[in-house]
Amino acid sequence: MIELWGGIAVLTVIAVAFVFLPFIRAKRVVEVESAENRGQQNIEIFRERLSELENEKSAGNLDETDFVTLKTELERNLLSDVEDAGSRAGKLQLTTQTLVTVTLLAMLIPVAGLGLYSVYGRSADLDIALHQPNDPFNGEKPTLEQAVAQLERELQQNPDNPEGWFLLSTTYMNQGRYAEGAEGFKKILELLPSDAPQYSSVNGQYAQALFFAADSKITDEVRAQIDKTLAIEPLEITALGLLGIEAYEKQDFEAAMEYWLTALRNAEGATAESLRSGVRKARDELIAQGKNVPDIPELQIASVTLQVDLSPEFKEQVTPEQTIFVFAKEIGGRIPLAAVKLMVSDLPTQVVLDDTMAMNPQVTLSSVAEVEVSARISLSGQPQAQKGDLYGIISPVEVRGGELPLMLVIDKVVE
Repeated sequence: MIELWGGIAVLTVIAVAFVFLPFIRAKRVVEVESAENRGQQNIEIFRERLSELENEKSAGNLDETDFVTLKTELERNLLSDVEDAGSRAGKLQLTTQTLVTVTLLAMLIPVAGLGLYSVYGRSADLDIALHQPNDPFNGEKPTLEQAVAQLERELQQNPDNPEGWFLLSTTYMNQGRYAEGAEGFKKILELLPSDAPQYSSVNGQYAQALFFAADSKITDEVRAQIDKTLAIEPLEITALGLLGIEAYEKQDFEAAMEYWLTALRNAEGATAESLRSGVRKARDELIAQGKNVPDIPELQIASVTLQVDLSPEFKEQVTPEQTIFVFAKEIGGRIPLAAVKLMVSDLPTQVVLDDTMAMNPQVTLSSVAEVEVSARISLSGQPQAQKGDLYGIISPVEVRGGELPLMLVIDKVVE
């Protein structure tokens, strides 16, 4: 922490210096009677202070943002002095009272800031981070076992940390250490309030950890935890998934498919794909038994087919090498679920948006039922929309069941 407070002290001295500089320079104009001489003196002071700012910037004491801010303030003050030069007839009075007031204000700001930081800031966490021992692994990335051991030591010192226990518990589960994972989730439930948004999910993961710790069997303890979870949240994905596994092993494929479908409708990403695979297996077993299984929309591949073209009225305003971004987003959302990059020279063209074009594998077309699709010619070449870009949009669009391509025409201007 010595480095931290030392840095704060240096920055404080610099800040105080900038507060006092105008008053130190002001002594030079106290004796000036002429408005013309006063204006010249102000210009000289401006140049000196600007030079000082540039020196501070070159020395690394000021970043570009602070330099521009202080320079702008200097220019504003100089302009104000020039405009007021003709109306000021008296001398600038620099009294002892003024100096005392400025001194108190200059010192009060950093002192108050440090006081607030000590109460509301994260000084304790920073102290821990700054005093961590040197890398014991000679600069090499620690192994998973070393990282787990470090996390275990930290939780021994700070056991009331639900986030840390969650990380440790999920790591245990990934390592196959199910009994330890179950103990970790149990600890989290002791720490979390029952109205926490994560409470039902952690209950479900606790049930899953107990299930795997019992050699993948639904014991009385596992059953009780599943019931507790679903009493809190009837649509909790993990608990429903466990009931689906139990039904499948009992060859009750209708029940298994229903449990997994209910969970699938509320899942996304890799979890959704895993549940979708389970539904397919249960469906195939039912078909093999000769049972009639209706179509399952959730199993249809999510995709949107578009025929993208440019309105004739804009064709003279674009060039062949300009970039086109085609997006599919959740309605009202900002993150693209699927995206593709084209050029104006590609138009007209057909585009198929699907999960393979996801920018994040956890956020895909399959995770939603409807999207809005858009195509935009970017004048800057950047994905962010800017004034003057040309675009077209269709909303809402179903992501499953659509066979014919939708006509997406770029016919609007970003205002």
